[in-house]
Amino acid sequence: MTTYVPFNPINNGNVPWKGQFTLDGQAYTAQASWNLFGQRWYLSLFAGGTVVWFGPIIGSPLDFDIPLAPGVFQTSTLLYRSDTGNFEVSP
Repeated sequence: MTTYVPFNPINNGNVPWKGQFTLDGQAYTAQASWNLFGQRWYLSLFAGGTVVWFGPIIGSPLDFDIPLAPGVFQTSTLLYRSDTGNFEVSP
């Protein structure tokens, strides 16, 4: 089962977006921020206040998956679907 989490940030200089994901049965807090020099959004995943993964949000097209945080989780995948504006978490 895939869970869809809308990504609707507001670039106002503050932390624009926060969300919750369940990956490999554990809850993670996600925080996205805009990087002015990279001209893109970056995602941080936290478990209990510790950063587990940090990287750019790379959009996957509808017909191809580009996983975020590859190799970090055993069974779950996280990706951002740029055409729909949603994060997708499986399973």
